Amino acid sequence: MAGEAAPPEEFLADGEIVDAAPASEPPTPVDPSAPPRPTPAASGGGLVPEQLTPTQQRLLDELGTTDRPSFDPDLGPTLRAQLESSLATAADAHAAWLEHRRGGDDHDGDGRPDPLFVSKHRISQIHACEQRYLAEAEDTFAWTVPIARGVVAHKAIELSITWRGTPTPLDLVEGAIARLESDPYARVGDFLATLDEPTRAELLAAANDRVAAFLDGFPPLRRAWRPVTESRVRADLCDDRIVLSGKVDLSLGFARGNQAGRVLLDMKTGGPQPAHIDDLRFYALLETLKNGTPPRMLVNYYLDAGQARSEQVTEDMLWATAQRTVDAVGKIVELTTDQREATFRPSHACKWCAKREDCRVGQQFLAELESA
Repeated sequence: MAGEAAPPEEFLADGEIVDAAPASEPPTPVDPSAPPRPTPAASGGGLVPEQLTPTQQRLLDELGTTDRPSFDPDLGPTLRAQLESSLATAADAHAAWLEHRRGGDDHDGDGRPDPLFVSKHRISQIHACEQRYLAEAEDTFAWTVPIARGVVAHKAIELSITWRGTPTPLDLVEGAIARLESDPYARVGDFLATLDEPTRAELLAAANDRVAAFLDGFPPLRRAWRPVTESRVRADLCDDRIVLSGKVDLSLGFARGNQAGRVLLDMKTGGPQPAHIDDLRFYALLETLKNGTPPRMLVNYYLDAGQARSEQVTEDMLWATAQRTVDAVGKIVELTTDQREATFRPSHACKWCAKREDCRVGQQFLAELESA
C-alpha cells in the first residue's frame, strides 16, 4: 500500500496510487484534467487505462496512507514471552491429559505430546457458547458446496493477480477449480473431482458470484502491493505444545523495519459480526509474533455490500488480544480435560447449532426471540 514519500515501489499523488518513475528520474506530476494514463493491469497483462469506480476509489483512499506508525522492536518478543508464561499451566495440563489418555505410549515416536492447535474459530466459539463449542468439536468435517466456494473463490482471486489478459470471473473460477483438482496437497481436490455436473455448476455459480463481487468492488491488485492470498501464519509456543494458527484471506503491503505497513483483509459475505473484528485482531497478534512488527491496518471487506470496515493496529489492541487468547486456551483445556462442565451462552447462533434440538436453554432463547 502507499507509504512514505516516493518509496521504491509506488508513491501517492493526488489521492491515487501510481507507479513510481525510475530512481534516476523525478516522478511525473499528475494532471487531473488529463485522461487516465496507461498503467499495468491487475492481471499482469498489457497496459490498460485504469479507471476506478467510486466504490473502488473510496476503498483505495481508505487503504492508502502515508501514515506508517512505528512500534517498539521489543514488542513481538515481549508478547511471546508473556504468552508462553501465561499459557504454561494450560500446556502442562493438556500434555498430562494426553499422556494419561494414551497410557504412557508415545504414538508419535518422538517423546513429545501432540500440540494443541488453536484457531480463530476455536477462540470465537469458546468465548461464545461452550456447549456449542463441544458440539462442533464432535462433528466430523465434511466438504460442502458453501465451504468449497470459499476455497475456490480465494484461489481464483490469487490467480487474478498474475493472469495474463483480462479474464472474466468465471474464467478465474474455472481455472481455480482445475488447479485445485490437480493439486495433490489441496484437501478440497478430492471433493471437487467427485462432483456431479449439477453440483459442479452450483459451485461454479456460487464462487463466480463471490469473485465478481470482489473484482467489482476492490481496486485492481497491483504487484507492487505484494498481495498474498491465503497467507498462513502460526506461532509455536510453550515448547511447541500450543500452536496458534491462522490463514489471512488477503495481505497487502509490508513493514519497513519497525514501521508498520502491512494490511490484513478478510472477505465476508453477509453482514458485520463482532467476531469478525476479533478474528482479524488474532491475525494481527500472530503477524506480530512472526515478524516482530505489527500490521498497520485490519480490514473486513463485505462483498455483498461492497463496504470495508477498518481498524488501526495499536499495542493496547495486541495486548488485549493476547489476554483473550490466553483466556480461550485456558477454557479449551479445562473442557478438554474434563476439569469442569461447559456453560451455556444462548445467542442468535443457536439457530445453527448442531445441538439445538436437545438444548433447553437454546430452545427457550429462540422461543423468546421469536415472540419478541
